[in-house]
Amino acid sequence: MAYPTSVNSQITDAVEPVSHRKLIAILRGVKPDEAAGMARALVDAGITMIEVPLNSPEPLKSIAAMKDEVGTAALIGAGTVLTPEDAERVKAAKGEFIVSPNCDIEVIARTKELGLGSWPGVLTPTECFAAIKAGADGLKIFPASVIGSDGIKAVRAVLPADMPVYAVGGVGPDDFAVYAKAGCDGFGLGSGIYKPGMTADDVSKAAKAYVAAHDAVFGD
Repeated sequence: MAYPTSVNSQITDAVEPVSHRKLIAILRGVKPDEAAGMARALVDAGITMIEVPLNSPEPLKSIAAMKDEVGTAALIGAGTVLTPEDAERVKAAKGEFIVSPNCDIEVIARTKELGLGSWPGVLTPTECFAAIKAGADGLKIFPASVIGSDGIKAVRAVLPADMPVYAVGGVGPDDFAVYAKAGCDGFGLGSGIYKPGMTADDVSKAAKAYVAAHDAVFGD
C-alpha cells in the first residue's frame, strides 16, 4: 500500500526510504518481553512509527527488541526523552527518533548531532519557533486537547507550511478530521492504542481502528 509520508528524510540515513502513515504509536509501559510482539502487531496493522517512552520498564531493551523484530519496516524511537544523555542511550539501543514532552534546546541539538529525528513537545508559538530554530524535524503539540483544534489552527497559521505538526494528548480517531482541518499533519496515539496489560491482539485491533480513521482523512 502506498500512503502519505510523514517522516522527515533527515531522521536517519540508516533506514531505507519508506512511507509512513501519519501516526505514532506510543507504548508507555511496554515490557521488553512483549515488545517485539507489539511492534509486529502494529506494523502488520499499518502503523510503522513506534515510540517507547523512557519511563517504561527497561525501555532501551524494548527499543532494541522492536528494531530487531521489524527491521526497516518501521521506525522505532523513544519518548519522554529529557536529557542529551538520554538521546545518546537511545541511539546506542538502535532508536531512530526522539520525542520529548517539552522543548529542550540541548536535547534537540544533541538529537540532530546523533542523526536522529527530533520531535519535541510544544504548546505555544514561542516554543514552536524555538524548536524549529534548534533543528526539530516535527512538532508535537502536547497536550493537544488543552488548546484544541481552534488553538492549533491559530498556531499553525504562523508556522512554516512544511513543518510537520502532530497532535498528541486527548485526541482520538473521531477527532482526526477536525484536527486535520485545523492543520495537523498527524497524531500520536497513547492509551487508546496501548495500556499495560493489553495483548498484541488488543493492540492490533486498536491499531486497525486508528488506521481506518487515518485513511479516511488522509487517503490510503
